[in-house]
Amino acid sequence: MEYIQNIRILYSDTDSYGVVWHGAYTKWFEAARVELVEKLGLKLDMLEKNNIIFPVVELNIRYKSSAKMNERIEIKTHIKEVKPVSITFEHNVYEKQTGILRVNAQSTIVTVNSETGKLYRKIPDDIYNKFLLGIS
Repeated sequence: MEYIQNIRILYSDTDSYGVVWHGAYTKWFEAARVELVEKLGLKLDMLEKNNIIFPVVELNIRYKSSAKMNERIEIKTHIKEVKPVSITFEHNVYEKQTGILRVNAQSTIVTVNSETGKLYRKIPDDIYNKFLLGIS
């Protein structure tokens, strides 16, 4: 399963060099992860009411080329790997018109009990199985 997000780069997304500020990507990746998780039928607000949250524990970003203001980009996000304790997403950012790869990134989440702050040693089966269905 894949989630595709289309964005027009705004002035507020850029740094003093006129290219996308690195923190803007993390915001876009978060939005894509949330949308993909919800496409799997997992509602984050309902999970949180049951004391389950998904913090990011690792984020790796490789910048291939600079994206600039007013450029239209396409972010393709999919689940790369499902492990009993973590889920890894892959994010690829392309310049929409040319298809040039701008950024490749991976983000990894885990499940934590929001009440105790403790990591689940194993993702609950019903959640784990939904992530397995979404892997591509």
